[in-house]
Amino acid sequence: MYSKKAINLVTVVLAIIILGVIIFGLQNNSTIVKAKSNTEEQTTISKENTEEIQEETSEELTEENTDENNKEIVQWSLEIPSISLNAQISEGTEMATLNKFIGHFTETSKAEGNIGLAAHNRGFDVNYFKDLDKLQIGDEIIYTYRQNKKSYIVNLNTQISDIDWSYLQDTNENKITLITCIENKPGYRRCVQAIEKF
Repeated sequence: MYSKKAINLVTVVLAIIILGVIIFGLQNNSTIVKAKSNTEEQTTISKENTEEIQEETSEELTEENTDENNKEIVQWSLEIPSISLNAQISEGTEMATLNKFIGHFTETSKAEGNIGLAAHNRGFDVNYFKDLDKLQIGDEIIYTYRQNKKSYIVNLNTQISDIDWSYLQDTNENKITLITCIENKPGYRRCVQAIEKF
């Protein structure tokens, strides 16, 4: 038979092995829990980032057409049926604005008098005024700002000097002025004007 000393030694060794297995199992389980926690955290961060980006994009689009006084979303658009144009308008004529919208010359009116608008006609992602040169006398232009929708009839389609701002001056009659560049003529601009139809 085995001596008492040998049995005790085997018992101690087994206890150490079992203890080692338990400790290893706990550490392994802790690593798995940490990994799972990290994965969940990354998923949450990723989801938050996605929602944040979507929110920023949405805010960016709505801010462009928002009334500054009460932050309501404003309907602001231009439609020209004869050249299949239907686009949103935004304040300003900076490159960042024209890359997404038709731009409004800030010094001109938004409702009455002379409304001045500009847009790209080639070479960009959006070229809303690409067919401006095809507009003819009598063509209709539909302008919407807030709840007001106005119809204008084209009475001028010409080339002007790039330093001639007289066509954007305010007028007593309600008109709309559309301006864009002309290919291979850096010193000139295409200018279309239309008078409100009653």
